[in-house]
Amino acid sequence: MTASHPAHRPGRTNTLTDVDGIRVGHATRIGDGWLTGTTVVLAPAAGAVAGVDVRGGGPGTRETDALDPRNMVERVHAVVLSGGSAFGLAAADGVMSRLSSAGIGFPVGGPGEVVPIVPAAVIFDLGRGGDFGKRPDAAMGNDAFVVANDGPVQQGCVGAGTGARAGGFKGGVGSASVVLPDGTTVGALVVVNAVGSTVDPVTGELYAARFGLPGEFPSLGRVSEHDLAEARSRAATAGAALGLGPGLATTIGVIATDATLTKAQCAKVSGIGHDGMARAIRPVHTMFDGDTLFTLATGARGAGGAPDPMAFHALLDAAGDCVTRAIGHAMLSARTVAPPTGEIRSLQDAFPSAFPVRRPVTGDR
Repeated sequence: MTASHPAHRPGRTNTLTDVDGIRVGHATRIGDGWLTGTTVVLAPAAGAVAGVDVRGGGPGTRETDALDPRNMVERVHAVVLSGGSAFGLAAADGVMSRLSSAGIGFPVGGPGEVVPIVPAAVIFDLGRGGDFGKRPDAAMGNDAFVVANDGPVQQGCVGAGTGARAGGFKGGVGSASVVLPDGTTVGALVVVNAVGSTVDPVTGELYAARFGLPGEFPSLGRVSEHDLAEARSRAATAGAALGLGPGLATTIGVIATDATLTKAQCAKVSGIGHDGMARAIRPVHTMFDGDTLFTLATGARGAGGAPDPMAFHALLDAAGDCVTRAIGHAMLSARTVAPPTGEIRSLQDAFPSAFPVRRPVTGDR
């Protein structure tokens, strides 16, 4: 079953990098007390017009005020998504240093005197690998920058999604894209680490699956009562061991498009992206989440890519669906992890009755 527009099709890789000029890199740390990471989304060298919408009650963010349409800065040069709670915001320092060394940033003086604009948002995953002090820093941001590329986005337990969990299951990074009938490309990358659940607790249905493009998601079987009962039991007892509590969640992400948009329009895209989040996670935007979505408009399609009102409406609709679909891919791409703090099962391992054919979950998609 699909609720997507019949004229929509995914981009070449069905990931964020289908938007020309966008690159993505992950730094991942697992083992020896680590279960965390950082993801960087790089804009073209000239930057991208950007907006943001913060809906969660416990956000951890950086440079979001610069994206207010009333303020001066028009373009950003990268967005950093990271684990590590507020500590993880330091990962943006490593990205700023790399961009500055390349002469990329907001000009503030003579040649080479620039300040890169790098907004960031973080999820809470502190201590999930067993060591509370193992968290992202500037060096990890640098590592993610170095490997950023325009190939298919790696999904699952990578980058900022390494230590993520959602509603008692293993979360992670997911991505999706769509090409609209007029040629505009829209993509989303989401790090799913929610208090709420991505599956119906009564049936085990993945909420996002019904919004997939034709053939996008596997035909999942019915979840057995045994699997559902065991999943409910594990979720009810896992909170203390896995760190569920105030401020200890958050779903964050980046939407990108090659359309030509204003800052205000980018902010609106981010807001509609949250509608997509709400279709895939329940409850969402709680006081225990810091849900934040950024939007980047590269303008790669040129002046002709500035949408009229109806085209902008179509872009907004597509952006919301991309967020929903990206959340679905995050949950299906995640794999079970077993740190000292306790096992966090993937959907596939928690609901084997729904997966007669196992889907690869290596994080290398």
